Amino acid sequence: MIIPIDKLISYQDNVYQLTTAAIKRAIQINLAGDEELEKNKGKVVSTALKQILNEKVKYHIDS
Repeated sequence: MIIPIDKLISYQDNVYQLTTAAIKRAIQINLAGDEELEKNKGKVVSTALKQILNEKVKYHIDS
């Protein structure tokens, strides 16, 4: 499974910020590529969300 469902269900922070971070990360992956993308069968958004939930990628949203 690409997205860690247990972490997604237990996510307690702002879902809007998670969504925004996933979109921005997906754009980065699409432009630059990522080694995980091939393992995830080219699913860019799912790969981005997985990286954020597993804290491989940190994000900060300016308000």
